Amino acid sequence: MKERIQAEAERLFWKYGVRSVTMEDIAKELGISKKTIYQHFTDKEQILYQVMLDKMVKNQSEMECMAIQTDNPVEEILHVLTVMQKQADKVSPNLLIDIKRYYPQAFTLFRQYKEQRIIQSILENIQKGVAQGLYRPDINPVIMARLRVEQIELAFNSDIFPTDQYSMLEIQHELTHHFVRGMLTEKGFINYNHYVNHHKYDNNEYQADDTDLAAQSAE
Repeated sequence: MKERIQAEAERLFWKYGVRSVTMEDIAKELGISKKTIYQHFTDKEQILYQVMLDKMVKNQSEMECMAIQTDNPVEEILHVLTVMQKQADKVSPNLLIDIKRYYPQAFTLFRQYKEQRIIQSILENIQKGVAQGLYRPDINPVIMARLRVEQIELAFNSDIFPTDQYSMLEIQHELTHHFVRGMLTEKGFINYNHYVNHHKYDNNEYQADDTDLAAQSAE
């Protein structure tokens, strides 16, 4: 029952945000009483904390597998976007805002995960890309890794990207491609174009042209 409660709470939190979901909502969706939920969890934040903890363990495992299974760092970082696209309709833009404003324990957990895991994973990707000649050698990997993780969080800021004007998928798509393209060498653009073409993105918007390659060659 505890696992069922967590699974349903995660679905509702991710879809509607945390603040708008009540214990009664969770109980109703599961066809159980609130009393049953309180037998396993003291309050909603405890459910959220456990949901996030389990999610982070799963995400870390998926990132490690992704790094092994993809052919190169460019493909690896773009594949993360592909995963985001599959989950986009399941994640509310209010999710991170709610956690940050109203659930301090859960937000502390998120910050720790961001600092200790996400940034490190992106940093390793950038370092591999530089070593393989796919990313420019003149970039600062530490700064770029922090920039990327802040971009991901920025996409949830409705003051900057109003939800009635932009979808989460559109924002993450634009930010990811802008970030990756800014790091690429000529060799990197070849790998980038191969991945983009294979996954049928809009080539007019995202495929590197001769000007891109010439600029990268000059550098």
